[in-house]
Amino acid sequence: MSDTSKRAMAAPGIRRSKAEAVNAAETRELYKKREPIYPKLAHGKFRSLKWLIMAVTLGVYYLVPFLRWDRGEGAPDQAVLIDFAGRRFYFFFIEIWPQEIYYVTGLLILAALGLFLATALFGRVWCGYACPQTVWTDLFIWVERAFEGDRNARMRLDRAPWSLEKAWRKTGKHAVWLIIALATGGAWILYFHDAYETLGNFFTGQAAPSSYLFAGMLTFTTYTLAGTMREQVCTYMCPWPRIQAAMTDREALNVTYRVDRGEPRGAHKKGDTWEGRGDCIDCKQCVAVCPMGIDIRDGAQLECIQCALCIDACDDIMRKVDRPTGLITYETDDNVDRFQRGEEPRYRFVRARTLVYAVAFAIVAAVMLGALIARSELELNSQRDRNPNYVRLSDGSVRNGYTLKVVNKANRARTLDLVIEGDPAIGARVLGAPDAAPMLLEVGPDRTRDFVIYLTLPAAAIDGPREEFAFRVTDRTTGETAATPSMIITGADE
Repeated sequence: MSDTSKRAMAAPGIRRSKAEAVNAAETRELYKKREPIYPKLAHGKFRSLKWLIMAVTLGVYYLVPFLRWDRGEGAPDQAVLIDFAGRRFYFFFIEIWPQEIYYVTGLLILAALGLFLATALFGRVWCGYACPQTVWTDLFIWVERAFEGDRNARMRLDRAPWSLEKAWRKTGKHAVWLIIALATGGAWILYFHDAYETLGNFFTGQAAPSSYLFAGMLTFTTYTLAGTMREQVCTYMCPWPRIQAAMTDREALNVTYRVDRGEPRGAHKKGDTWEGRGDCIDCKQCVAVCPMGIDIRDGAQLECIQCALCIDACDDIMRKVDRPTGLITYETDDNVDRFQRGEEPRYRFVRARTLVYAVAFAIVAAVMLGALIARSELELNSQRDRNPNYVRLSDGSVRNGYTLKVVNKANRARTLDLVIEGDPAIGARVLGAPDAAPMLLEVGPDRTRDFVIYLTLPAAAIDGPREEFAFRVTDRTTGETAATPSMIITGADE
């Protein structure tokens, strides 16, 4: 806007023209309406790979809750189950208790290190192939294409006035999107309750209110993010495009336009010479297939998710014009410079950052595997009563009280012998058990049970303010044992 127009707008009593008012409104606009992107269907090895990964990942997500795993009588038989009510996480043969949350922490660390390593080697390969936003957006675009046609047909349909045909195509598309979104939200809640029972209760209105709440939330977010927001999620909402800059270097493989081969670009007709020009014929097919709507020839961009569909589109054109494929390819920034200097490419997958990520991944994996192998299904913990700290009896002996917690992670009941390892003069009694009976502890399958135990140390055996010992339990059937140290407070120094 010119200075004269600005002064005219500012001066009182002077009326602004309609065009000036529109320009002023545009300068104050804080939100830019999304410009729809119409990605064209690509054909090639990377598109086939994306179809395969989409089928596998969606199959895993939707079908895993229905897999069964026999854990014995009384235990849930769902292979993968996050049981909040029972405070357990079941993963096939692994059962994780609340105190073993470090296994989940270890898995998250492994996932992060694996992502770092993959990014250092192949750029945003996660974003392009396996990210849930990418997978569901791919699925939604496939549905959209089935109802409205490919790129040009969808563009014509959106520009056309409303008609019966346009209405049923749009309605059908959104209806299928909602069905997929509902299936996504419904599958999520099946991981937290028995899948078959929950599925039956859900459609009869007998499921828990939380099931409907979370299914509704996932339905809404899936429909919104994959159906209407799409590339905006990757560009504006996801932090990974910003973080990945710290994970990559000039020797990471990224989807790259070979400037040394492509420039100068321009239209090409059959029979024209290729002398003095590049291989790029400026057909813009790489832009047409891009789900982010960018031009890979402009160089590295935050919006690029490295899906490699532009490689398929460009290779197809290169074959048609009888030129070598690979004008757009997975390449390193370092090699692009080497090509421009006329040097041979160099690939270094083993370098400082990849070694750090790989070694860290291996260490965490080894620690987790060792912990899993050494994991015991019988645990014992004790807590000494501190109020009162000890009781002195009439005969001079000292009595301490303890709460003994026995954790039985096996899917069978246990009969345990309890012994006190320490001064043989220590007397023991389990609250509620007959004095003459042996110290037997009964614990049900997959249960934790607390026992109150009183230990008495005769006056003649007191030798200092405290007496150390250990509780030990032994399974009568398997011989498996567990022990925990403790002490008797005698009060001898008072």
